[in-house]
Amino acid sequence: MKSIGVLFDLDGVLIDSESEYTKVWSEVNRRFPSQYPDLAHRIKGMTLDNIIATHYAAAGLGDSVRATLHELEAQMSYKWLPGAKEFVEWLIAMDIPRALVTSSDNKKMEHLREEIPELEGMMTELVTADRITRSKPDPEGYILAANLLGADPKNCVVFEDSLQGVKAGRASGAYVTGIAGTLPASVIEPYCDMVVNNFEELDRDALIAKLTR
Repeated sequence: MKSIGVLFDLDGVLIDSESEYTKVWSEVNRRFPSQYPDLAHRIKGMTLDNIIATHYAAAGLGDSVRATLHELEAQMSYKWLPGAKEFVEWLIAMDIPRALVTSSDNKKMEHLREEIPELEGMMTELVTADRITRSKPDPEGYILAANLLGADPKNCVVFEDSLQGVKAGRASGAYVTGIAGTLPASVIEPYCDMVVNNFEELDRDALIAKLTR
C-alpha cells in the first residue's frame, strides 16, 4: 500500500472549542478594538503571530493582545467532538499515520495537554504554529505534515472546518474533508472533496480506499 496520511486541524475538527474561541476573540476585540466587528470570524485558522501582525502590530498592541488571549484561553475547557476520538483510535488500529496541523501555539498546547492529555500521544506528528512561517490558507503546514509522515500530500486527507483551513488543504493537493459546524457546509464546500457534519457520518473504509487507489 502506498504511504498515506490523515491530517487534522484541531479546533472545530477534533475538539469542541470554536464557539468558545469566538467568545474569546470577541472579548479581545472589545478590549482592543480592531477595524473589524467580525474579527472573531475573520481570523479562524490563522496563527496568533499572523493575527497580531495583521490587526494589532501597527498600534503596538501585540504584547497586550497576546497576554489577554492566553489569560482567556486558560479559562477554556476542551472536549472531543462527536466521533473524533473513535476515528483517531480506528486509524491507530489500522496503523495509518496521523498528524495534527494547528495554528495553536505552545502555550495553547500546554493547556490542551491538561484538558485532553491523551490527544497529542495519539498523533504520529504534530505541526503547531511554532513550526511554520506562513499561516493558513498557505498550505505550508499541511505540506510539512505530509512530508513528516513520509507521504505525498495528494495521498493524504485533510480534515478542516474553517475557510482558511479548507483553502490550505486544497492548496496542498490533499483530499479535503470539511467538517460543517463552525461554518455552514455551503461556505466550505467549494474547497472540499467531501463535507460531513461530524466523524460519525464518515464512511471510513471508503475514504481510505480513495487515498490508496
